[in-house]
Amino acid sequence: MVDRTDPGPTAASVQRALRRAATGRALDVEEATSLLAARGPELDELLRIAGEIRDAGLRDAGRPGVVTYSKKVFVPLTRLCRDRCHYCTFATVPHRLPAAFLEQEEVLAIAREGAALGCKEALFTLGDRPEQRWPAARRWLDERGYDSTLDYLRACAVAVLEETGLLPHLNPGVLSWSELQRLKPVAPSMGMMLETTATRLWSEPGGPHFGSPDKEPAVRLRVLDDAGRVGVPFTTGILVGIGETPAERVDAIFAIRRVHREYGHLQEVIVQNFRAKPDTAMRGMPDVELHDLAATVAVARVLLGPKARIQAPPNLIEGEYDLLLRAGIDDWGGVSPLTPDHVNPERPWPHLDELARHTEKSGFTLRERLTVYPEYVRAGDPWLDPRLSPHVRALADPSTGLAVEEARPVGRPWQEPEEVFGGRVDLHATIDTTGRSGDRRGDFDSVYGDWSEVAGRVSAPASTSGDPEVRAGLRLAADDPTALLAPENEAKALALFGADGPALDELCRLADEVRRDTVGDDVTYVVNRNINFSNVCYVGCRFCAFAQRERDADAYRLSVEQVADRAEEAWAAGASEVCLQGGIDPQMPVTGYADLVRAIRARVPGMHVHAFSPMEIVTAAAKAGVSVREWLTRLREAGLDSIPGTAAEILDDDVRWVLTKGKLPAAAWVEVVSTAHELGIRSSSTMMYGHVDHPGQWLGHFRVLAGVQDRTGGFTEFVALPFVHTNAPIYLAGIARPGPTWRENRVVHAMARLLLHGRIDNIQCSWVKLGDTGTVAMLQGGCNDLGGTLMEETISRMAGSGNGSARTEEQLRAIAAAAGRPARKRTTAYGHRTG
Repeated sequence: MVDRTDPGPTAASVQRALRRAATGRALDVEEATSLLAARGPELDELLRIAGEIRDAGLRDAGRPGVVTYSKKVFVPLTRLCRDRCHYCTFATVPHRLPAAFLEQEEVLAIAREGAALGCKEALFTLGDRPEQRWPAARRWLDERGYDSTLDYLRACAVAVLEETGLLPHLNPGVLSWSELQRLKPVAPSMGMMLETTATRLWSEPGGPHFGSPDKEPAVRLRVLDDAGRVGVPFTTGILVGIGETPAERVDAIFAIRRVHREYGHLQEVIVQNFRAKPDTAMRGMPDVELHDLAATVAVARVLLGPKARIQAPPNLIEGEYDLLLRAGIDDWGGVSPLTPDHVNPERPWPHLDELARHTEKSGFTLRERLTVYPEYVRAGDPWLDPRLSPHVRALADPSTGLAVEEARPVGRPWQEPEEVFGGRVDLHATIDTTGRSGDRRGDFDSVYGDWSEVAGRVSAPASTSGDPEVRAGLRLAADDPTALLAPENEAKALALFGADGPALDELCRLADEVRRDTVGDDVTYVVNRNINFSNVCYVGCRFCAFAQRERDADAYRLSVEQVADRAEEAWAAGASEVCLQGGIDPQMPVTGYADLVRAIRARVPGMHVHAFSPMEIVTAAAKAGVSVREWLTRLREAGLDSIPGTAAEILDDDVRWVLTKGKLPAAAWVEVVSTAHELGIRSSSTMMYGHVDHPGQWLGHFRVLAGVQDRTGGFTEFVALPFVHTNAPIYLAGIARPGPTWRENRVVHAMARLLLHGRIDNIQCSWVKLGDTGTVAMLQGGCNDLGGTLMEETISRMAGSGNGSARTEEQLRAIAAAAGRPARKRTTAYGHRTG
């Protein structure tokens, strides 16, 4: 409940907060809330402070005194929506519209007319998923062959790029991680207003968002996070005056700050004032007083800092341009010489010469920008998809990133860039001799987000039970090991993850007995070759020391022919499998993955192609604009045999978002491997442990794997992957542990054998990460497989593993012999292989 009797901040609290803000001290929620009450001289002082912060940021950005805007057309793709916001006149019902959606030719007509007037942005605004509420929307899409509104939006964005050259900015509402991945290649920027973090305004009857599933604050915050993980230049903001308290308003600004600090992707923050509209449930609500709006803008500037780009829509401020400029804005948003503001149609845009005049009167220069802000234009990767780069470059000043005002958009093909191969292509060999050029990539200080925000998301492990639970866990492991996965036995399982001393020895003995009963004494291995075809990657996984920027000294990209050459060399050396994985290279063409498989098949028809992590598959499918199922089907037809179950790390999103920043969510990983299994493409399964994780997350990970295997039966093995910390960014930043302890290595391998018993028979240990001595110990504690000869191994070696990058068959047999066991060569699917 909201306390309606709160008297609000006192004059003294406002003065104290002003003094702290003036001296650059960090403000808490209470202090920032106090500043919203500033009026008279106190408001003037607040505006002065905010203006100075803004001015410092513009100087640092190289454009002192410049206030920006975007010259755009407004494309209302559909005014149907599944939500019921009580203040909205944009959303309507089917019988009030000539059609559920604009036809693509209508979209292009708007864009062409805008291009002729010098507009450079096509702002697509539309309701959230109308086909889920309105049969007319579902029918319209079906008749034209589109699965969803987002599919149609993507097609329209491509058409606008190719036919007119305008740059799409997409506002389709709530999007998932995978949907953001799918739309990023067709739009330089996207957006969604957070509006508020006050859940009660969504959950309580009579609230402005009651009955609107897409307006739940937690859902919208997740979209902001996912946009950062995907690397989308993103616009968000707050809506002021819809019933939120001052503290709730400030909380929303803090939430925006937290997200941006972690990912650096929020290109602008809009502070928009509520304006009541007739024929809405909130028509009787008073409009926000403009001094209240100015105070909110100023507080946003103080909290978000000099680098933030803050906007107030100029058609909603009753001509108070100077007031808002004093408050710290540096952008007027999109202004159209052609189309109305369809969300606020009763309030026309100001003419551009009028906007320039008012801006100049306040001491600033008005300059045109693109839909994507200058900082992201200049940075390029990872913010802009390569297929968009020619369109953006044609309209941007390369020195400032702002728009070239006299430039006119021209339609250009939306296509893959020409790949450039080369770089340090001998890294697979020289990593064991000369090593890597440095211990970190060139953009270490920026690509991973704000490390202090990352550290704050690390969850603490729950306390583990004592000896009685360990003894009970050992008894259950002896009688029915798979029962340890059951929720009612969670305390016993967690106790076993903490086992040490004689209890740990007993745990490993039990695991080895289960191994012997399940697969016998043979230690298996495959003769294979790893081929990492590119290490160029901009995802920004915080544990990864393999990924490089294209211009880094250790970066490389192999051609299709070079990959095929290495596969042929491997076949000649006795290999039956090649394992292909690479970075998420933005220059990789949509056809590139299948081309690699076909080239290997053509060169070495008998080679088993084990290729592409779930992250690679999701990203490639998104770039191609097809489903994961369709993409995997294409790869299978090209000759793909199986996929590695890597990119799993820990299948718990709380730890994944600390560890990986932009990698696929756990649910997406499960979708990829499950779909592969359904298509007859088997996979391995993995878990990387010993970083920012804890045993409760390990147990949850094993439960996820067990669930997938129960449904599909497609996992061939489980591979435990100890975290190699030496060059890992998250370790260098002081957040991750220095890898697992020796005790944890023994525990994880033994528990894998017990927890997955009856589901996954083969438990593999990694000689690359454990070394020969460690591998022998794991073979004596539940493992039965050594993995492969590899021939080359770059990923772990770049991270700092000291165990080399290749083993001969004789060396692998010697490891098995040291464990007192015979060795046997196998196929990828664990069949017997002779010769």
